[in-house]
Amino acid sequence: MKKFRKVLDGLSSSSPGGVASPSCGSAAGTPTAHAPTPQDIHVQETLVSENFQICKTVRHGFPYQPTCLAFDPVQKILAIGSRTGGIRILGRPGVDCYSQHESGAAVLQLQFLINEGALVTACADDTLHLWNLRQRRPAILHSLKFNRERITFCHLPFQSKWLYVGTERGNTHIVNIESFVLSGYVIMWNKAIELATKAHPGPVVHLSDSPKDEGKLLIGFESGTVVQWDLRAKKVDFRIYYDEAIHSVSWHHEGKQFMCSHSDGSLTMWNLRNTARPIQITYPHGKILKDGRKESCKPILKVEYKTSRNSSEPYVIFSGGLSYDKSGGRRPTLTIMHGKAITVLEMDHPIVEFLVLCDTPYSNEVQDPYAVVVLLEKDFIVVDLTQSNFPIFENPYPMDIHESPVTCTAYFAECPPDIIPILYSIGAKQKKTGYSHKEWPVSGGTWTLGSQTYPEIIVTGHADGTVKFWDASAITLQMLYKLKTSKVFEKPKAGEGRAGELVEEDPYAVQMVSWCPHSRLFCVVGISAHVILYRFSKHDANTQIVSLEVRLQFDSEDVISPSEAENNPCFSDPSSHSPQPPGSPGSGTQDSLPCLKVKSRPVRMPPGYQAEMVVQLQWVDGEPPQQITSLDINSAYGLLAFGNCNGLTVVDFLQKTILMCMGTLDLYGAADPYQRLTRSPRKNRQSTSGLTELSDNQVSMDMEKSKSPTSDHVNGHCTSPTSQPCSVGKPRITGVSEGPRLTRRGPGRPPFRKAQSAACMEISLPVSSHTEESRENSFSRSRSSSVSSIDRDTKESVTTLQFGESYGRKGDALPTACLWVGTSLGVVLLLPISIPTEEEERMEEPITMGPSGTVLMLKGSVLRFAFLDCGGALIQSPYEVWRDPNGPEDPDRPRRRKLINFSPSSSQEACGDGHLAVVCSEKQAKVILMPTQAVLFTHNITESSFLLRADVVSVCNSVCLACFCANGHIMTLSLPSLRPLMDINYLPLTDLRIARTFVFTNGGQALYLSSPTEIQRLTYSQEMTDNLQDMLGELFTPIETPEAQNKGFLKGFFGGNAQTFDREELFGEAAAGKASRSLAQHIPGPMGLENMKAAAGGVVGDLARARIALDQRGERLGELEERTALMMNSAETFSTHAHQVMLKHKDKKWYQL
Repeated sequence: MKKFRKVLDGLSSSSPGGVASPSCGSAAGTPTAHAPTPQDIHVQETLVSENFQICKTVRHGFPYQPTCLAFDPVQKILAIGSRTGGIRILGRPGVDCYSQHESGAAVLQLQFLINEGALVTACADDTLHLWNLRQRRPAILHSLKFNRERITFCHLPFQSKWLYVGTERGNTHIVNIESFVLSGYVIMWNKAIELATKAHPGPVVHLSDSPKDEGKLLIGFESGTVVQWDLRAKKVDFRIYYDEAIHSVSWHHEGKQFMCSHSDGSLTMWNLRNTARPIQITYPHGKILKDGRKESCKPILKVEYKTSRNSSEPYVIFSGGLSYDKSGGRRPTLTIMHGKAITVLEMDHPIVEFLVLCDTPYSNEVQDPYAVVVLLEKDFIVVDLTQSNFPIFENPYPMDIHESPVTCTAYFAECPPDIIPILYSIGAKQKKTGYSHKEWPVSGGTWTLGSQTYPEIIVTGHADGTVKFWDASAITLQMLYKLKTSKVFEKPKAGEGRAGELVEEDPYAVQMVSWCPHSRLFCVVGISAHVILYRFSKHDANTQIVSLEVRLQFDSEDVISPSEAENNPCFSDPSSHSPQPPGSPGSGTQDSLPCLKVKSRPVRMPPGYQAEMVVQLQWVDGEPPQQITSLDINSAYGLLAFGNCNGLTVVDFLQKTILMCMGTLDLYGAADPYQRLTRSPRKNRQSTSGLTELSDNQVSMDMEKSKSPTSDHVNGHCTSPTSQPCSVGKPRITGVSEGPRLTRRGPGRPPFRKAQSAACMEISLPVSSHTEESRENSFSRSRSSSVSSIDRDTKESVTTLQFGESYGRKGDALPTACLWVGTSLGVVLLLPISIPTEEEERMEEPITMGPSGTVLMLKGSVLRFAFLDCGGALIQSPYEVWRDPNGPEDPDRPRRRKLINFSPSSSQEACGDGHLAVVCSEKQAKVILMPTQAVLFTHNITESSFLLRADVVSVCNSVCLACFCANGHIMTLSLPSLRPLMDINYLPLTDLRIARTFVFTNGGQALYLSSPTEIQRLTYSQEMTDNLQDMLGELFTPIETPEAQNKGFLKGFFGGNAQTFDREELFGEAAAGKASRSLAQHIPGPMGLENMKAAAGGVVGDLARARIALDQRGERLGELEERTALMMNSAETFSTHAHQVMLKHKDKKWYQL
């Protein structure tokens, strides 16, 4: 008990508790009973629960499934609504805000209160919402729920507080924006059309007030009827009937004519002097055929009719209208007609909506359009109208994250300060040209660089093999550099070799990345079981890419016995590990080939990341290699390690040799904790690269008895929710034809779903889906179609790897280079490495490494390793300082490797030798003291679920273990005591995309792919949550509303000026009465108007708070004045009554009373 007390005294923040048995995890902060505890560990933990808070910070990328668009021409901010109820508000770079409707209903329409700092949204659940934009995080002030009618169109005139709302029944209602209640003034559809008309005109598809007279409202019905309603007289001025359905209407600024777009691809022009028939009918993309018939065209969904001061010809801009004959092979188009010039802009994706940006917010002035904002299904562009060739503006927002589907993410905080400028300078040469030279027109809001900023980089891997580096500093996102990994390989041709089968899939898709910002080494793992090593250089080079091929596969016939594995160690001679050439004995002519072919000729590589080496796994027995599940690289050691469900491969990338290639079982040596199948010596097969392979056709029911109770994988169950139930005891029948097993999988053959641990889920890729939706909602499937269900239960995957300075054996006195290996059965193995110290010897002498027999056990697949010194500080992995491999040679100063080593013995002087190893699995975490391998602390993180991600991160000048669970919980644990600090149910349901892309980083930040096109960043640090308001941009800035132009006496005399009228007199309660309560229900905002304004940040918030305080003071003074007046009235009444009584009894004697 003395030893336990000393540890508890040293760990002041841990709580005392009972000692648990070795077979189960103890309570947080409690040492395990069976392990000796060193007396010199004193860790003062500083993190407490108050240091943690979950908060979403910012969302990057293109809004997923956009539906509508709006623009404030004075504030110059833009809003985009989405099908999932989200709103993105964009301004100048840095001003990027995301808000979400709680209902999740699709946003049908957006209307800015121009220059008022507010936004109205109409949603598919027939609810109107008023958003306050005068705060950094917008919030709803009011909502109005329609109960009996469905909203189809909204219109808010400039500088008006009355919103026109059209419905599916054809009625038009009017809403007061300030109080958000319905007016009693209603325009019923049966009053708008002629009484003789029997048919219903259809839903309202357009509402707009006349530029000439605001008292006239133009109502467009879907059937083709257009009505101008006199709001004062409450009657119809004129009605227009057209045979084709109407999609949109646009006024000429003088208010004398307007244009309609129709479902037959036509545009009609109407003049108010004669509304019997249109003055012009045009089919912009339709021709008259030889037989006199008109070519049928697609609908024109929207038209904008704008005038310009610089030209007498107006701009007519519309989407759609192509003829059906031509549209089959053509992309969606936006057409710009200016006089006789017709320009057709082809888009890559369908057009959702477009807006024409004009200089003036007044509809009765010359519009002078200068740009067109086009919202596509998967892109967002702005066209410059001021230049004849109509170039597009360069988009400052990161809208191209999804250019190819994102398949993996990595997040690096506190990077070296020089890495972002150098990546930016190299990436600037990759940018496209031909953009407009004018400034980005969406320039509203204000944003300043926060005080607490540090270099942050996000790396995304994509399905087409590209890797993108993003500058994520100060909660912004900007593209730095783009790397195409496919350039390393020859282009696969259909029907040519193994690669021909992968053409329909994504053969270059990135599974995972490993990056060392200090040495600038970059490693990419691809879906075709390949690993590419890149070095960074500022100079271009012609380089021969080194290609290594590895055979890492189960043997379908027999296996090597333990004695053979011991007699033939795989680390004796690196020269003996050359890949088996195609056509060697024991391999078919179609085996021993990789999935892709590396370019054999020297390749010219531009400055940036240049490929140095490619390692590929080979096909074996007609089966493709299994996907790689783990990866680590260390620049100081010059080693690269990766593993899959078959085994582990270690590559010396300095000598370009394969150092080790072993099956998972042979990593145990004699320390295998499980009872395995009986193995026999290999017959009639050459040894290939020292690989130990496992049998997949011999099954023993004894395995059921030997399974560990700590691993679900061994209990006949797979913790991965994507795997199918594993059946035990069904061996493959040997004697039956193996024809289907050797047949390559074609497009029509369903792929086999491989059982995966949860550790593999986050790096799995959909390799067989063809649509983006299925790509996002399916995990990786093995290309192997012959592995039986029992194989899934016996194969043990290498799930995580970590190089570092550690103690390979219990008796070691000094730390050495080691490779920590974690498997899907919860086993931790250590492989000590012997590396020559001198640089010349390092390049020539072989490196030796091999299993040390050290075995540690956890529940579930191992996810993460990290190392702490005995003072609790995080030990970084050693690295080599970057030097340009293609830089000019200095004869006076020969180039030598400069290594930075963070050895446990050097990082602590007072604490003595040794270090702490943090190991986290799907189910639990352990802290182990090295070299004694004593388990100091154990914590069972979850019982009912499993972890998807775990990272040891630095927060508030300390370190903690951050975990993301499959049930949506985010947890943090203190180190080294594993005391729970935070457990928040962040996501109620976790989909597969989030599981694959969630990642933590230092500084209390994390990110995940919230949709196929968007990255959501969040913080779990209370400090960053408190400072978030200062980091976000202001959406609203006080700007004077431009004055309307004075059109002169003559134009006003002849009726050119717009007539103004008081809408309050018509729509107010005094004139129109109250609307029916059953028609719509008013829902106040979550906090109310004043509280919302009080919550606003910055100067606007201070002014709002001062105004609220002043109003409250005025209200109190008013109440005091009313009470004083009441008291005075009461006193005067009492005085009057007293005087009357006195007069009545004035002359009476006392006995007469």
